[in-house]
Amino acid sequence: MTQPANPPAAPLPPASPESGRLDAGRAGAAALSAYVIWGLSAAFYKFLGFASATEIVLHRAVWSVPLLALLVWMAGRAPSAWRVMADRRALATLLLSAILIASNWWVFVWAINADRVLDVSLGYFINPLMNVAVGVFIAGERFGRARMIAVALAVIGVVNQIIAVGEIPWIGLFLAASFTAYGYIRKTISTDGRVGLFWETLIISVPSLIALLFIEASPEGRFLAGPYEAIMLILTGPMTVAPLLLFIIGARGLHFATIGLLQFVAPTLQFTVGLIWGEAFTFAHAITFAFIWAGLAVFALDLLSSRKRAIAKES
Repeated sequence: MTQPANPPAAPLPPASPESGRLDAGRAGAAALSAYVIWGLSAAFYKFLGFASATEIVLHRAVWSVPLLALLVWMAGRAPSAWRVMADRRALATLLLSAILIASNWWVFVWAINADRVLDVSLGYFINPLMNVAVGVFIAGERFGRARMIAVALAVIGVVNQIIAVGEIPWIGLFLAASFTAYGYIRKTISTDGRVGLFWETLIISVPSLIALLFIEASPEGRFLAGPYEAIMLILTGPMTVAPLLLFIIGARGLHFATIGLLQFVAPTLQFTVGLIWGEAFTFAHAITFAFIWAGLAVFALDLLSSRKRAIAKES
């Protein structure tokens, strides 16, 4: 996952030795740092409760653009970024993926400020398993029995949430579905992950900047309320780009199985943030998470066994 703002949906393929692959230790530290930042971003956005989710997301898009432009330039991808302008199909696809990621950002921030961080973590725990389901039922990919069992356990967890807790976990399902759809759509074009995210954010930032001019000129705007508010809203840019950069660095030296396991770090930290902030966690909620965690355990074991089989074939 070339995940922009929240944990990626599909890991970038590790680079070949010729492309400057990092040693596993440094790569692992970089990737782990990315997922830690993504996980703790839930706490960061808690401190932006002074602003609405809409204002926060608008600032997030605007302040990310210059940093992403710098990242694209430093990576030597500027020519690729310019070529996208001549590719109407790529631009149309990136427009659709931009809408998906913007809606994902908004629900993510709204849920955090509404004290629904546990629902957010639920969504990102479900996300890997939803990717498996999409691969089987939409992309026609073949997966073994273990991954199908993992998906079934997650479904049981969601059903328990509906019956025992008495509510549809729409926040988690929306975050998982929108990010899964985002990852699936992004796979239909060959644009580099950094270039693609730059264009998506640029597409979002144009209307965002216009909207911010009106919001900040109204009593609802918080950017001009004081230096603390301004600095925190500006920091939404680095909070978006920094983990992405660390993830890209880490992915160059890690195998898919390792990244697949590391992606559980972010929702685990989000879950912890929700508990620390005192969100309700009943026995019925525990059963929901237990089924989903069981599914993830099956998924993780299958990833490890697949990796072992690959190593055995290579040796």
